Order: sequence, then structure tokens, then C-alpha cells
Amino acid sequence: MNANDAAIGRMLIPAAEIHTRISGLARRISDDYAGVGLLALTVLRGGFVFGADLIRRMDPAIAVQVDFLRAGSYGDGTTSSGRVDVEHPPPVDGRDVLIVEDIVDTGRTLESLQERIRDRGARSLRTVTLLDKEGRPDRRCTLDYVGFRIPDLFVVGYGLDYAQMYRHLPDIHVLNHEPRPEESP
Repeated sequence: MNANDAAIGRMLIPAAEIHTRISGLARRISDDYAGVGLLALTVLRGGFVFGADLIRRMDPAIAVQVDFLRAGSYGDGTTSSGRVDVEHPPPVDGRDVLIVEDIVDTGRTLESLQERIRDRGARSLRTVTLLDKEGRPDRRCTLDYVGFRIPDLFVVGYGLDYAQMYRHLPDIHVLNHEPRPEESP
């Protein structure tokens, strides 16, 4: 991050706290899936950092397979378009599936994914998210494992982006405003 980047605001969650919480989530998931093969279905692009760190901390005795799909509703903006686009849903018939998501906001994307995975015949389905935005009483998706509950802020870093920028930041920061071209990295 450029020290003069005015678009990036305060640090919300430091990297050390993120890693500690992910280790705890990995232990819980490992306990819940002991003796069961698991398909960790990571939602791209934002979930790739979280997904990689999570599965590396899971019990090596668990047979974990990894696949990816693209889903989203933000495009390059800071608000959801309301339309969920999904690419590359893998075969899941008879599998125990864990959806790995970076952040849940309105829940529309995750709700759509959960419905599609169930319709494809998953034996079981659970969801882990690094971040859950508070204050969404109308949300109908299920969250089985949550890293952090955060206020309704637009955040970047640790895989989360604004217009494909800031994914590389090790901590999670609040986006102060949409960056102007001269502020872009």
C-alpha cells in the first residue's frame, strides 16, 4: 500500500488477528468433518487468500479437495448490482461441500450459491465466511462458520478488493472513498 493512498482508511482487522481466527475456524471445521471427505468450494476472486490459508490449517487427516467458482454482484462498484453472476459450478453429487466465502453482505450471492449447490445434489452443505456484515435481518442464507462480524463498511485487503485493487494488503482496511485515477496503485 502506498503510504499516501488516501482511499485506504483505518485498519479494521490486523493480519495477526486474521490468522489467529482462521486457525480457530480450521480447528472447528476439522472437528466437524473428521473422517469425512470434503470439497472446499472457494468463491473467487476474493475468497482465494482466505481459502488457501484456511485449508492449509485444517487437519491433514481430512481428505480435502479444492475447487473454485466465480460469483459476484458488485462488479467494480461499492454496492451490489442485485444480480448474481455465477461461473463454473463444479459437480457436487453426493459430496460434503464447504463453501468458502470472503465476505457476506446482502447474502444474495451466497443464497444463490447455496441453492445451486443443493440442487446439484450435495450430500451436505456448510458455509464459512471470513467476514459477515452486521445488520442484515432480511438475509436468508446460512452461515455455519464466521470469522468476524463487521459493521456495514466497504472493506479491502486480504483478498477483498475495490475494482481489482488492494487484494494484496495483509490487513483488512476500510475504503474511505472510491480512488481517483491519480491515487490508483
